[in-house]
Amino acid sequence: MDDILTPELKAEIESQINGSPVVLYMKGTPSQPMCGFSARAVGVLNNLGIPFTGINILERDDLRAGLKEFSEWPTFPQLYVNGDLIGGADIMVEMYTSGELADLLAPLTA
Repeated sequence: MDDILTPELKAEIESQINGSPVVLYMKGTPSQPMCGFSARAVGVLNNLGIPFTGINILERDDLRAGLKEFSEWPTFPQLYVNGDLIGGADIMVEMYTSGELADLLAPLTA
């Protein structure tokens, strides 16, 4: 994975995750998820009534590979809240079930 995360790509990713309070890098779009994990992640955010920016990593190989390096997280979806990586679908579901995700996102709905 040498040189996949160019300075330009790193700056683009940082701009995306800092440009919206909640960013979900996913396979497909919020209205048309392309895998079960992405669908589950979208469902969790929708159930909480949280507006989010969904970015389809299937449209760009460089973004998909660069994100894995940037986040040091090998799978998608990847949820960022206020610029911080929260995790993937399984972590989101666990946090949703425990109420932790609602607590984390509550300031964004006020």
